[in-house]
Amino acid sequence: MLKPVLIAGAAALALSATGAAFAQDPVALVIAQGGLGDQSYNDLAHQGFMAATEETGVEGRVLESRDVVAQGEQILRRAAESDFGLVVDLEYAHGEVMEAVAPDYPDTEFVVLNQVREGDNITSVLFSEHEGSYLAGALAAMVTTNTDIPGINEDANIGVIGGTRSVGIDKFLVGFVQGAREINPDVQVQVAYANTFGDPATGQQMAEAMFENGADIVYQVAGGTGLGVIQAAEAAGHYAIGVDTDQDGLAPGHVLTSMIKRVDVAVADVVEAYAGGSLEGGQVRNYSLADNGVGLSEMIHTRDLLPADYLARIDELRDGIIAGDIVVVNVIEDGYPDFFQ
Repeated sequence: MLKPVLIAGAAALALSATGAAFAQDPVALVIAQGGLGDQSYNDLAHQGFMAATEETGVEGRVLESRDVVAQGEQILRRAAESDFGLVVDLEYAHGEVMEAVAPDYPDTEFVVLNQVREGDNITSVLFSEHEGSYLAGALAAMVTTNTDIPGINEDANIGVIGGTRSVGIDKFLVGFVQGAREINPDVQVQVAYANTFGDPATGQQMAEAMFENGADIVYQVAGGTGLGVIQAAEAAGHYAIGVDTDQDGLAPGHVLTSMIKRVDVAVADVVEAYAGGSLEGGQVRNYSLADNGVGLSEMIHTRDLLPADYLARIDELRDGIIAGDIVVVNVIEDGYPDFFQ
């Protein structure tokens, strides 16, 4: 049985006051689909990795593959056999493979993000993406019919584009749809999947189609593909919602908000724990809305466009989720709800 570990707050990236590293073996970061340069999930995790290796003095290397999904077992085995003491894997598709590989390398610590995997030398890292996405959906549902806001039409029509159809991505999408429909049960939410995390042109085309079909706000959960969604929003004079990192500045005034997921903090935490000799496998580390592991951006480019009561309502919803008064569906634990099939 895995032992849950609740991370108390999104900690700073430094180790201790000394920053001393106890572990001498190098550490590896396996980059997920979409690769570095996505200005989202991979890039943010890489920032945390680099910050932690610099602070601790542990040698770090980044591992990329053009076919990262198919080569999962090969990547993990080669990393372990190359004397990496810690392998942090960002690729969701590697979870099952990691469970099979890890027992063969008991002296290597493995870390998998966005899922729970069994193993004495596997640390699982989870985020409450559904909670942050609920807030994004609620805000979108409020904004989408307010024609006093530039770029908004009168239709209750928004969209969301996922990189692939999987429970890891649908965790975001279901939370978004739930938040939107609990604000306005009649809102239309267009849902589509790009089937790629590294193709901005596809993201742009899909977002353009949603805008042409009446949407004025589109949430992207598609890594580098999502950059095209943001480009489409800017070109059309509408709005995108960013993901993972604060993407508001990629098209100032046309990214309504971003659902920030602190993978940088999570990756830094596990590298620092390894360097300090305190990382224990068989545990789950949780990053939630309550400890700022997820949440909406500060909206510095759009906040002045929004009525104060919208922002107050988002604060109320956030408090309600943290207090347990609002229960957001987590498809990984709860399965798919009737409103999302």
